[in-house]
Amino acid sequence: MPRRRNAMHFRKKRFNAEGPVERILCLLVIAAVVGITIGLILPKTSPTVGEITGEYTATGSAAETLERLTVDDNPSKAGYDRTAFGYRQTDADGNGCDVREDVLARDLTDVRYQGAGGCKVQSGTLNDPYTGKTIHFRRGRDTSSAVQIDHVVALENAWQSGAREWSRTKRYEYGNDMYNLLAVDGPANQEKGSASAAYSLPTNGDYRCDYVARQIGVKDKYGLTVTIKEKRAMLSVLHGCPAQSIPES
Repeated sequence: MPRRRNAMHFRKKRFNAEGPVERILCLLVIAAVVGITIGLILPKTSPTVGEITGEYTATGSAAETLERLTVDDNPSKAGYDRTAFGYRQTDADGNGCDVREDVLARDLTDVRYQGAGGCKVQSGTLNDPYTGKTIHFRRGRDTSSAVQIDHVVALENAWQSGAREWSRTKRYEYGNDMYNLLAVDGPANQEKGSASAAYSLPTNGDYRCDYVARQIGVKDKYGLTVTIKEKRAMLSVLHGCPAQSIPES
């Protein structure tokens, strides 16, 4: 009996949540968790904290190009009309195919066409950059929308960033520029809408650096502006990928 009491007494003392040492340990763990959480969240919600912690510092040609873009915090979408960009109404490469078919042919693998020598992509496989999913595309009334063509810098965003001042010719060039077009998951494209990097980034974290770099490349190519919130969001992403470059094509 004495041995049992001693064993029970020993087991009780192995962990006593009400003991002073255990209380201190619990408080230290809680403090550490709170500190880590604050360190992760505050830079996202407080620009000042983000600047202090270096959240908005980055290196590489993408970051350097971003610094050259004009900041405009008073964008206006007044007069915006998607049709003003003439999407799918030009044939810049003269191959007789509209730009949607050109992008599908470029971005999908195992491509099959509708008819020999035709333009229309009948089927193919997309490794979606926005979600990381593999999508088996098949043309059809109820299936084609599974893969959509996204303007990486959305048309409405471009309008607010300077395109409202462009000529019709330049807007049509922008609307059909394959540098600014990607075949992507349909629902992900719908969820993004016209949002800038300040409000929408791909759920596929591995693609965010390339995505932001391409947006910067597009804005630099066409002389478009960024808002300060958009710029900070871009820098925050680039902070995690040193030496990120601008895509060449």
